[in-house]
Amino acid sequence: MPELPDITAYITALESHILGQKLERVRLQSVFVLRTVDPSITAVEGKTVRELRRIGKRIAIGVEGEAGAGPNACLWLVIHLMIAGRLHWRPPQAKLSGRQGLLALDFAAGTLVLTEAGSKRRASLHVLRGERALRDMDPGGVEVFSSDLDEFRAALSQENRTLKRALTDPRLISGVGNAYSDEILHAAQLSPVALTQKLAPEQWERLFAATRSTLEAWTVRLSSEARKKFPENVTAFRPEMAVHGRFGQPCPRCGAPVQRIRYADNETNYCAVCQTGGKVLADRSMSRLLGSDWPRTLEELEALKRR
Repeated sequence: MPELPDITAYITALESHILGQKLERVRLQSVFVLRTVDPSITAVEGKTVRELRRIGKRIAIGVEGEAGAGPNACLWLVIHLMIAGRLHWRPPQAKLSGRQGLLALDFAAGTLVLTEAGSKRRASLHVLRGERALRDMDPGGVEVFSSDLDEFRAALSQENRTLKRALTDPRLISGVGNAYSDEILHAAQLSPVALTQKLAPEQWERLFAATRSTLEAWTVRLSSEARKKFPENVTAFRPEMAVHGRFGQPCPRCGAPVQRIRYADNETNYCAVCQTGGKVLADRSMSRLLGSDWPRTLEELEALKRR
């Protein structure tokens, strides 16, 4: 799922393509992508794009309001890409072909296309009226770059959760998901299963600094790329990442093989040496299968592999 750096990169690219431009037509290939009925989707047609915002992991496109609604009453198209949704910039009047094409926003200079891979339709479009409706779309997580350490700590320690779960909860922290939480925890040298209410003050300082520096570095990098070329291939797996998606590959800090825990559709990637004191965390399904034979350290894991 695109996260804060990816969404910011999309917005950077969109600013140069659609800001100040008239949205001529909206084409829906899938009726399931539109989740609202009032205002009508046709209400945004013929309106000029006035503003672009990130709302958590959503992209909000603000256009001129309805007649008589006042100069500051925007209509908003709010796009949530979910896991497999992606945006593409195409030539004007580009065709929506195949099962992946869900939505097209037509401008004079080109067409913004929303696609979604796979058979599940999770990506969504909401058409909203005014600031209050837009604020209601915000899950409420604190913004890392506009909060201080105390606010950050208070948000994450509301409940005694694991760091991985807390960082990826949009009600606590805005814009962080599976990929960047792995990178943040590796940078902070903290275990993904450490409990928020048991962290020492020094660990909180490391976590806050790592969260800011990781998100800032990737935001700058991806936004710089987006200014040169529209981000067509947004992915959660990048070769420059330290641990996310790099199971079995060497940790860039210590050289030990990156480990992972799988749960449902997600996985957590971490370095046992840098983050867990050499302890191999128990994967729920595999630890049940192996029981007492589950390796507790990297040495035991390597011995198990050689059997």
